[in-house]
Amino acid sequence: MRYREVLGVLTGGNAREWALGVLTEIAAGGTPILGVRHPLGFLCLPVERDGGLGVCVHIWTSAARPARSTTSQIHCHSWDLISHVLYGRVCNVQAALTDTAESPTHCVFEVVSAPEGDVLRPTGRTVRYAPGRAEVFGAGDTYTLVAGAFHSSVIPGDGEAATVALGRVRPERGDLSLGPLATPLHHVRRERLDAADTARAAELARRSLWTSNTQGG
Repeated sequence: MRYREVLGVLTGGNAREWALGVLTEIAAGGTPILGVRHPLGFLCLPVERDGGLGVCVHIWTSAARPARSTTSQIHCHSWDLISHVLYGRVCNVQAALTDTAESPTHCVFEVVSAPEGDVLRPTGRTVRYAPGRAEVFGAGDTYTLVAGAFHSSVIPGDGEAATVALGRVRPERGDLSLGPLATPLHHVRRERLDAADTARAAELARRSLWTSNTQGG
């Protein structure tokens, strides 16, 4: 199973070598993997989906058009996250939320995902949001986030970064996002890359990772 294999790679300190191999294979068209423009601002290469386990490569780059977000970048996952930074820097900003009906800043939306897209449903819960602790992680760093913890990912500097993301679903948790108070229930179609754009994204990440390897960063 790829999840356990990649987890072993991360703990063994061989994430870059593994990622170079995977990105090279995708760039050459040697896999059926097709990328997705994710509404959280990155390109997602879904390496594996196996029940409640998943492995993805996330690529933030100014060279690709981002997907439009209808809510915000502040969200929580239904799965425990292990994220390893391949190159660039990722700032994980924790969210401080106060449940309130008086002067709230955001509504909490339930995000229900399907192959054709997402349904974003206002839950009726309103909160006041403030940014909490922010931690910056660089190439070679690994950080974790438990299911249900609201956060956002900010890419400082030149905006170029990539991570290996491992997810383990917690069935009792849901995917949630903070959005504008007046936003109704709506559907968002996930924009899939075609094979050529997927290969280009993988090649861009492969080159960036290779350059960071040779420069020791």
